[in-house]
Amino acid sequence: MKDQAKIIAALLVGAAAGAALGLLLAPEKGGDLREDIADYINDLVGTAKNKAQTTAHDLKEYGNNAVDKAKSRFSGTVNDLRERGEHAVDAVRSKVNDVAGKAKEAGDDAVNEAKSKVKNTADNWNDSVQGA
Repeated sequence: MKDQAKIIAALLVGAAAGAALGLLLAPEKGGDLREDIADYINDLVGTAKNKAQTTAHDLKEYGNNAVDKAKSRFSGTVNDLRERGEHAVDAVRSKVNDVAGKAKEAGDDAVNEAKSKVKNTADNWNDSVQGA
């Protein structure tokens, strides 16, 4: 891109120099010649301004597009991370619920076994008391 800019600048300078020499060597009056040179320079300046404005606009547009792409990618990454976090939380909740369910079952079994042992012991004592 830099090489193209150098080539274009060199062509513009060469064209300006050629035009200036052509005007200087032309058989015209001094006032007319100065007027023609001024018009030509004004045209060159106008063209350069237009190219500069176009380039600035293109650069601004390119920058905005780059920012939009970065925002889009960042937003997508944030959404992916949020979804992964939600899946991890769901997985942990599921495991906690499974463990809690198993713990409840084990506790219920232990309580039922303890009740059974207490009942058997009470029945054995009752039988012993009645048999004595």
